[in-house]
Amino acid sequence: MLKALLYPVFFLLFRVRVEGRHHVPRGGPAVLAANHRSFCDSLVLPLVLGRRVTFLAKAEYFDSPKTAWFFRAAGQIPIRRDGGDAAQRALETAKEVLAAGGLLAIYPEGTRTLDEFVHKGRTGVARLSRECGVPVIPVGLEGTDEVQPVDKMYMRPFRTVTVRFGAPVRMPAAADADQPMADHDHTVCRAFTDDLMKQIAALAGRQYVDEYVPKRRPPAATPADPRSRSLTP
Repeated sequence: MLKALLYPVFFLLFRVRVEGRHHVPRGGPAVLAANHRSFCDSLVLPLVLGRRVTFLAKAEYFDSPKTAWFFRAAGQIPIRRDGGDAAQRALETAKEVLAAGGLLAIYPEGTRTLDEFVHKGRTGVARLSRECGVPVIPVGLEGTDEVQPVDKMYMRPFRTVTVRFGAPVRMPAAADADQPMADHDHTVCRAFTDDLMKQIAALAGRQYVDEYVPKRRPPAATPADPRSRSLTP
């Protein structure tokens, strides 16, 4: 219902280009791995596909009843990042989606980027491909940061958004399906993820850098007015 309502509005307000959509299977489990520049990435990707797309989202988005309904309707699953191994919980939840034949979308960079690069990805996407035996489809998103810049609440109309899907890639199948990561060399996951991120960068029209997304720095404190300083020694 949400797609039916938003689809015509979205394509009326924005110039949307989609390339390589035939790479996305019409059924069965698969992972969409995309670069992440804007909050609206999670709106654009599902709207250009006929299938339901599931995201793993910050649980904080679901804390308010005013927004929780929207994220659930958009196919997002809450993941708590505090306490315990959050990465492992996210991985197990992703496996459940894929086991049910779903289409899972993730951002291997882990967070939105503030610069012009595509950064080094986390290897969870490679583990999903190997453990679940599913293909990973690289996705390049271009122009979403012009539609909705970081930390801006509203989307700016009449911008061009391009979504490019690349050919599926897949980790080598495990010899033992019951123990897919047994005796597995982590460097294989790392190499697979690095190659995937380079493909995503090419699809997004951006340069790849072999380093993780830098953490955001808190805004610098405003220097106090010298006239407000106490005269007491």
